[in-house]
Amino acid sequence: MAPRQKRLLLAVDGSERALQTVRYAGEEDAFKGMKIVLFHVFNSIPEAYYDLEKEPKSVKVVRHVRSWEAQQKKNIRKYMEDAKQMLLEAGHAESAVEIKIQNRKKGVSRDIIIEAQKGYDAVLVRRRGFTALKNVTVGSVTNKLLEKLSFIPVLIAGRKPVNKKVLVAVDGSPCAIKAVQFVADMLGQLGNYQVKLVYVVRGGSTSDADAVTANGIKDTGGIFKPAVDILTAAGFAPENISTKIITGVLSRAGAIVNKAEKGGWGTIVVGRRGLSSVSDFFMGRVSNKVVHAGRKDTVWIVT
Repeated sequence: MAPRQKRLLLAVDGSERALQTVRYAGEEDAFKGMKIVLFHVFNSIPEAYYDLEKEPKSVKVVRHVRSWEAQQKKNIRKYMEDAKQMLLEAGHAESAVEIKIQNRKKGVSRDIIIEAQKGYDAVLVRRRGFTALKNVTVGSVTNKLLEKLSFIPVLIAGRKPVNKKVLVAVDGSPCAIKAVQFVADMLGQLGNYQVKLVYVVRGGSTSDADAVTANGIKDTGGIFKPAVDILTAAGFAPENISTKIITGVLSRAGAIVNKAEKGGWGTIVVGRRGLSSVSDFFMGRVSNKVVHAGRKDTVWIVT
């Protein structure tokens, strides 16, 4: 029996920034072979508005609005077709790319969340779209998705060029192991990705900070072993797996982002919650801070 085809929900809002996300999806080999659904929530005019046609003085206005809405639908259809063509030119099969335009029902964020419940393996979004504001790292829609999409990995496309270097934060928590498993499932069979496993301890001495490769892990607790076993079982070559213990820092998230920056790691992967998760926080403190600190980074948040 053939394995089920993985499905990626790619939410786009009609902006140029969202097309950059589509471009990222085309360049990232992890999505090759997946079913990609280009999903747009269209802000249609409420039906109640058209009741004004019954008023003689409002007929012309309503006709103008109908014409405007028809043009907007035409524009978004072309936009979606262009987005699909980008994926086809990047090597995706036509049968593996679907366009889905839906009139807004409960709101953009909630409609995306409802769609995400229909058998997808991950949701891919941009940090900001049409309403991007300077110095705001995450737009309102994306922020709501991060808060509510607790049942599925959320992938946030950054502005950095795609490469085959992935940094995974581990802390011994079940969620961190799920993050490693997600990387294994997505990339293990591709054979050409490097993975850096990073374990960060706030405070402490920096003299013990270095960890060697997977074949000679230095930490006494074996924090990396479960992750290394998962990756190698999925097809990663041992020489493509490295580890790093970082101590003597004030911020775990800052250390993770800094390591990714200095090492040229194109994707940061974190578990949604770590060992220090607090129920009152919609995301783990570290994962939330990584999203905001890594302003240009692609961040995969795994539940």
